[in-house]
Amino acid sequence: MERVPILKIGDILLVSIQIDMSDQTALALQDDLAERIVATGCHGVIIDITALDIVDSFVGRMLSTIAAISKVLDAETVVVGMRPAVAITLVELGLSLNGIRTALNVERGMELIAATREDDLGFGDDDPEDVESGSAATSA
Repeated sequence: MERVPILKIGDILLVSIQIDMSDQTALALQDDLAERIVATGCHGVIIDITALDIVDSFVGRMLSTIAAISKVLDAETVVVGMRPAVAITLVELGLSLNGIRTALNVERGMELIAATREDDLGFGDDDPEDVESGSAATSA
């Protein structure tokens, strides 16, 4: 059975699916990815499906399951490289891919995960107490 490689890039795991996904390969990927998330403590998973010409209902459900598992393990999932034909097929199959965010390419997927992580950690948000104490300190 073929395995899908999982690469670690900083705080993100990159899964680039370059083979036709059999049911067994998809199930092995779920297990491998869950183990790698726990082992690395990563906070993001990018699944690149650029090479996939066809996504059936099983693979679509597998992507949703991976996103749910990742979320429970504190990792955001982004699927990148979806071809228009794949998107049309998923919609026709009635698969909404709940919990999965999408981006056009790996670079945008990494930006999306970084932005989500910053929002979760509160970076970029001004704390009203800090703003009030800061303005009081400057006026004193």
